[in-house]
Amino acid sequence: MEEVLHLINEMSPFLLLGFLFAGLLHAFVPQGFYRRYLSGKGVGPVARAALIGVPLPLCSCGVIPTAMSLRKQGASRGAVASFLIATPQTGVDSILATAAMLGIPFAVMRPLVALVTALFGGVLVDKVADDEEEYNDSGEEHCCCHHQEEKPSVEEHCCCHHQEEKPSVEEHCCCHHQEEKSSEEEHCCCHQQEKEPATTFVAKMRKALNFAFVEMVEDIGKWLVVGLVVAAAITIAVPDEWFVAFKDNTLLSMLLVLVISIPMYVCATGSIPIAVALMAKGLTPGAALVLLMAGPAANFASILVLRAKLGTRSLIAYLAAIVTGAIAFGCIIDWLLPREWFMSNVMAITQHEGSGTPIEWACTALLAILLIYSLVIQRFKGHSHEHKH
Repeated sequence: MEEVLHLINEMSPFLLLGFLFAGLLHAFVPQGFYRRYLSGKGVGPVARAALIGVPLPLCSCGVIPTAMSLRKQGASRGAVASFLIATPQTGVDSILATAAMLGIPFAVMRPLVALVTALFGGVLVDKVADDEEEYNDSGEEHCCCHHQEEKPSVEEHCCCHHQEEKPSVEEHCCCHHQEEKSSEEEHCCCHQQEKEPATTFVAKMRKALNFAFVEMVEDIGKWLVVGLVVAAAITIAVPDEWFVAFKDNTLLSMLLVLVISIPMYVCATGSIPIAVALMAKGLTPGAALVLLMAGPAANFASILVLRAKLGTRSLIAYLAAIVTGAIAFGCIIDWLLPREWFMSNVMAITQHEGSGTPIEWACTALLAILLIYSLVIQRFKGHSHEHKH
């Protein structure tokens, strides 16, 4: 248990810093930025989806509705698949936590593997996608940019305009001329830009802090706790010689990890303590990378949603890209790169001396308070509010 506690102390300062960066991204990047650059077909949207997804702080559960929203907004299947691969595998929070617990080489490899795998997966999905499109790629069901006589009766969904007159406004609809705008203004984002209330820097910072230390902690916290519990169980229950049988068979150990990690529902940050515990027991760094990449991106929830929304062939291509990318880079780590690059931090944690610095203990205490507030107090308040009504 001392190893797990030391692991938490090592992780907490970087995890809090990662949460802060995530909040700043959420508050200061315009809401329409992500949708704006992912529509259309070809390598361009796939590459942009991968580049956007790598730093974006969304876990396995949060990325699915976001990706489906992008799909409805006109993003191609390849771009959606690329986003779904890159986003849960890494993020600013998990990159910093990886650097703290697994070292800089692992922190560099994770976003690199996520980027390459997402590019490969997105292009592959575009190539094999089913002929029948579930959604119109032009996004017409969400932005009724037709001639005036063709607009749908449900005006609250958007304000219609000719296609060539679409403004570059980042709200997600196409606007009428001012005199033609819908009377239900609260449902239509087609107002003059100056009518939007200005958001001050202080308000954005409050939004960033709330997202970072309340919403993000609530979203990721439960999976982080699960990861730490599993890490503690592995540390206590798994014999030190358990992975000796796989020491000289990298591919067999990777296949074993795939069988474990694909049904496992854990986020990119929550998978880190599990990887550390398994490496301390003898798992190779390459096999640990497979766990870090396949676990967050391929779970039953993602598989079921992808099958329903993108089709069977797209799902097969998605899973093939994740498995191929994780194993390929895992083999590179185990066969081509120095082992000590990836084991030094793990050895330092398992052979630690001392009980942590005051800063580490303060960050651990703060993280514990945030977890208790988000996972216990907030939920209790929510249940109390429901009973009152």
